[in-house]
Amino acid sequence: MKIVKLFVPILILMMNVKTYADDFYDTSTIQTIKITFKDTNWDYQLDTAKAGSESYIMAESITINDIKYDSVGVKYKGNSTYNSSQVKNPFHIELDTYKEQDYQGYSDIKLSNVANDPSFVREVLSYSILRNYMVAPQSNYANVYVNGTLIGLYVSSESIGKSFVKKYFGSKKNAFFKCNPIDGAGQSTGNQEKPNLYYWGTDSTSYEAAYEMNSDYGWNDLINLSYTLNNDIANIETVLDVDRALWMLAFDNVTVNLDSYIGQFAQNYYLYKADNGRFNCILWDFNEGFGKFSMSGTTSFNTTSSKSQMSHTLHSGDTYWPLVKNLLAVPSYKKRYIAHILTILEENFSSTSYKTTAQTYQSTISSSVNADPNKFYTFSQFSSNLTTDITEGRNGTTPGITNLMGARYTYLKALTDFSSTRPSITNITASNSEPLIKTSIYITAQVTNTTSSSVYLSYRSNSEDIFAKVQMYDDGAHGDGASSDNIYGASVYSSSVETQYYIYAENTNAGIFSPERAEHEFYSITASTIPSDIVINEVFSKGTSTDPDWVEIYNNSSSNIDISGYKIYDSGGNSGSKPKKEFPSGSVVAAKGFLVIVTDDDEDSGFGLSASGEKIWLENSESTVIDSVTYEAHTAENSYARIPDGGDWSLSTTVTRGYSNNESTAVNEVSISKTIDIECYPNPTKNITNFKFSLTNQGQCSLKIYNAMGSLVDILENSVLSQGDYNYTWNADNLTCGIYFYKFQYENNIISKKLILIK
Repeated sequence: MKIVKLFVPILILMMNVKTYADDFYDTSTIQTIKITFKDTNWDYQLDTAKAGSESYIMAESITINDIKYDSVGVKYKGNSTYNSSQVKNPFHIELDTYKEQDYQGYSDIKLSNVANDPSFVREVLSYSILRNYMVAPQSNYANVYVNGTLIGLYVSSESIGKSFVKKYFGSKKNAFFKCNPIDGAGQSTGNQEKPNLYYWGTDSTSYEAAYEMNSDYGWNDLINLSYTLNNDIANIETVLDVDRALWMLAFDNVTVNLDSYIGQFAQNYYLYKADNGRFNCILWDFNEGFGKFSMSGTTSFNTTSSKSQMSHTLHSGDTYWPLVKNLLAVPSYKKRYIAHILTILEENFSSTSYKTTAQTYQSTISSSVNADPNKFYTFSQFSSNLTTDITEGRNGTTPGITNLMGARYTYLKALTDFSSTRPSITNITASNSEPLIKTSIYITAQVTNTTSSSVYLSYRSNSEDIFAKVQMYDDGAHGDGASSDNIYGASVYSSSVETQYYIYAENTNAGIFSPERAEHEFYSITASTIPSDIVINEVFSKGTSTDPDWVEIYNNSSSNIDISGYKIYDSGGNSGSKPKKEFPSGSVVAAKGFLVIVTDDDEDSGFGLSASGEKIWLENSESTVIDSVTYEAHTAENSYARIPDGGDWSLSTTVTRGYSNNESTAVNEVSISKTIDIECYPNPTKNITNFKFSLTNQGQCSLKIYNAMGSLVDILENSVLSQGDYNYTWNADNLTCGIYFYKFQYENNIISKKLILIK
């Protein structure tokens, strides 16, 4: 799903990343994973496999939160955190090694043993911050048992594999690399063994020691990326998502995450080439974040003080870190990089919000850490490391997170690069907030402290496209009012149902984005479609190989309708390009009837629905869009449907493929006795929401909050209440922004409505 934020009355700010609240990665609960091996020498078998082929060992069964799976692949993983002599080693569990099975859609489970982090929060906290700025895994905690014995508390993080890139980038068959030295990083690792994107020539063997290819092909793509980065920087945006790379570098630098590209081994990230032809950086492995790792490759930062004062342009002059050196050598890229650093600093470290989040995590796991028989640090060190440096334990001093980040914020903010006056972007306006599709509109904004040629509008038609950049003008000829009035304008053609855009402005010393999390977040305008009796009626995207995904079309009229030549698209395509499905001659939908299109993801059609939600739209034979929907993520027990048929969209608790939705229930509007009502305000809300209702008689009452996937988030009331007036306050500080639902039930009467959380 996409997360909605309100900015100005006619604009909607939406995130380009789908966010999730699956129970399996819910940070407020600890998962329970029980592994059962038939043989008692399971540890020896896993050690032997790790030392040899790294093949999976079959577990007799694995139970995840009371759901049991048989015949599951298990192996040890890790480099510096694995040791054959220790009990608590990192696990990689693969549910579908021997048979097709998954838990809540996840088949790969990565479990880190928290060997280098006394606080137990570095990894989970890092991912939670990073997901605000770029695609990144979900992460939380799990207690792991083997053959009935507790091994300890682990960090469980979403695996970055083909399912991950399909979910977030809409494809999975392109060039895909894990960027870590193949033999593991160590003191003897040479520059050519580091995945630093240095160009070593056209021979793929020159790169095989540094990159692990996770796709069927891709060496030529990687070599081309390295060549362009090192020798043709003017064309780098054709092969690399530069904005996402700048976010990665900014995050690593701000948080002193040196076990990364900016550290000694230039590692711990993935590269995936999307269908748009550009590689995307994906960060992973934060167990040594927030200053735990000390080596940058050019110097070692051995004290918390030196780490807090690490240069924000570290490696800008170093040949073997070309992603830093060559990107930051471009003045505009450097200004964008500085802007991203400022956003991360101000949103996370100007206050104690990150500390509060970390304290919440520690509170959740405290008893499990205390009970962990194989933890690598004492419980006292766990309790104190959030704020205090730990000088004992594995691999030297571990900075207190708030001790480090408080000093780092102060240091960076005092530098000239972060104190220069930045442009201001306000009053963003569209000349038409609901334009007809395939028409032009003007986007305008008031911009000050900029130079006249340095204001740009970047826009695209869907989340898989590359943003096209056009200059905005203050000349009175671009919908911008009078010349030289600080109102800048540019024209955009709404070629698709949705137009996504952001604005960037700079001056001699600094740059700024609006929204500031761009390109990860952006503004969105939805074009109007032509009313039609043929509509998209239900979407199911959690299918399997035996029961695939599908889209249901509905005829809302009392007459048969010929849909020959109609076309259906998903967000991987554009109007006018090759459709995902074109209906052949003679295709007819009966009056009040249904037609189901089964989708797949084969090489020919490429029509595979994203389980995380995406846009689908329908064009008639004249290539006019007649209906569209951005469906939300849902479980295998739900679909996204119009209820009643042809009505409003909502999550349905009953999948009704090929027949009426009218009898199903949904998390949306549900009829209720007129004598019962509930007030919810404000809605949308930033964090605090008030609920108010009155009861005329005693009765059983409940008030519950659900996320967009139907998972329970909070219970405000669940008891028998007397006659009277009731007020409740819901605090959503620790939740991500997005769409939620509140469900109010009094006896047999139910109200369930949408609640929008913004930040």
